[in-house]
Amino acid sequence: MMIKTFGSAVYGVEAITITVEVNITGGKFFYMVGLPDNAVKESEQRIESTLKNTGYYMPRIKVIVNLAPADIKKTGTAFDLPIALAIMGASEQLPNAGRLSEYVIMGELSLDGNIQPIKGALPIAITARKEGFKGLILPVQNCREAGMVNNLKVYGVSHILEVIDFFKDETSLQPVVVNTKEEFYQSQCNFELDFSDVKGQENIKRALEITAAGGHNAILIGPPGAGKTMLAKRLPSILPPLTLEEALETTKIHSVAGKLPANTTLISQRPFRSPHHTISDAALVGGGGIPQPGEISLSHNGVLFLDELPEFKRTVLEVMRQPMEERKVTISRAKVAVDFPASFMLIASMNPCPCGFYNHPEKECTCPSGTVQKYLNKISGPLLDRIDLHVEVTPVPFSALAAHKEGEGSASIRERVIKAREVQAARYNGYKGIYCNAQISSKMLKEICGIDAGGQALLKTAMNKLNLSARAYDRILKVSRTIADIAGTHDIKTEHLAEAIQYRSLDREGWAG
Repeated sequence: MMIKTFGSAVYGVEAITITVEVNITGGKFFYMVGLPDNAVKESEQRIESTLKNTGYYMPRIKVIVNLAPADIKKTGTAFDLPIALAIMGASEQLPNAGRLSEYVIMGELSLDGNIQPIKGALPIAITARKEGFKGLILPVQNCREAGMVNNLKVYGVSHILEVIDFFKDETSLQPVVVNTKEEFYQSQCNFELDFSDVKGQENIKRALEITAAGGHNAILIGPPGAGKTMLAKRLPSILPPLTLEEALETTKIHSVAGKLPANTTLISQRPFRSPHHTISDAALVGGGGIPQPGEISLSHNGVLFLDELPEFKRTVLEVMRQPMEERKVTISRAKVAVDFPASFMLIASMNPCPCGFYNHPEKECTCPSGTVQKYLNKISGPLLDRIDLHVEVTPVPFSALAAHKEGEGSASIRERVIKAREVQAARYNGYKGIYCNAQISSKMLKEICGIDAGGQALLKTAMNKLNLSARAYDRILKVSRTIADIAGTHDIKTEHLAEAIQYRSLDREGWAG
């Protein structure tokens, strides 16, 4: 007798429906075909133990399991449950086995029949609804994640007996009900960190406000203990809230990577990822035999923070260049190529020299001659070219630390950022793939960032006197456009240009001596 059930395999951030076919005939041995990996093949032992421990049995005649399409590699342990149910149906241990084909079923089995969580529940649910399945049965830990998909009944189960009894009509399963919009909007503004905690550093807070308003990349340069990391960690609290579309895309990536907390629905706040400087190329951009998203994709629609930037391996930093331009990363293997979104804001921090005290107002740098420049040269010019703001962070004086006055909170800064983003959204409404000033192409600069004769004169003087490099020109115009948007003015004024010019520290010749 042959029975079909349906599961799902995740590739990139999309799911493909897999047909699980089980045929039991005269003969002996257990065969599994359809390009299963070792984890899938080992399901035979898990299924046999589960059936025995729940009062059922594994057929001792010829069992053939086919996972179709047979030319796609199947990985992981989530096919245990659909295979086990198909075997029970084919061996006539499960009545009403024909109903199995109405559902997508996924779950890893423990030896006692408990069902363990899986990865990629959200893209699996989206595909199941798209292909017209009646419902989705999966581990209870993943049911809220999948339950946000409308017009699809999602059932969370914790033991195989619940599923068996459901198909035997001995019990009923209740579909999970999730009020996606209500939960999403309720948790959008609950931040643990706030800019009101920061003493002093008003100029740095201003720079980060500009960074958030225009979607720019920024680097913070300053001595140890000046507050670079503290400031960077508070950046998500002033970014504009995620839209439902952005939240869905971000959640899919974390779901595929297995980084979504249990019983979570949508990710409601912009991601903030801070990998250690020992990270490998593949861990940063993604990779593996079956490609998995890396840190740049996990920070999609959010912030990627690289602390102590020169300590990262140069090869690791260089692989970010293309994704930063294209806002996606393509991972190619011999048999598969997948695209992962990677639209993130890069925020980096670094000491100005190995000892950390170059340009310090009180302490003297102890680095030998030429060491500072050698240290800065660890970061390539093309990477710096993609960083819009270079912000010098100085130590906070005691008077500011001891003051009882509370600084401006994230909520008020966020309001200005949102208004500036709304201006940009209206401006780029007719441009595909452009949503903020940081994404402007060089071709658009003349149209979007036009400046008057006074501004041209100021920019020319700055380029000559400060010995700014040619690559600083475009960045200054983009940042000044954002400053004008925050100020609510249509034209870029000289004061906007003047403020943007000061954020190009590392482009000045002789900055490092």
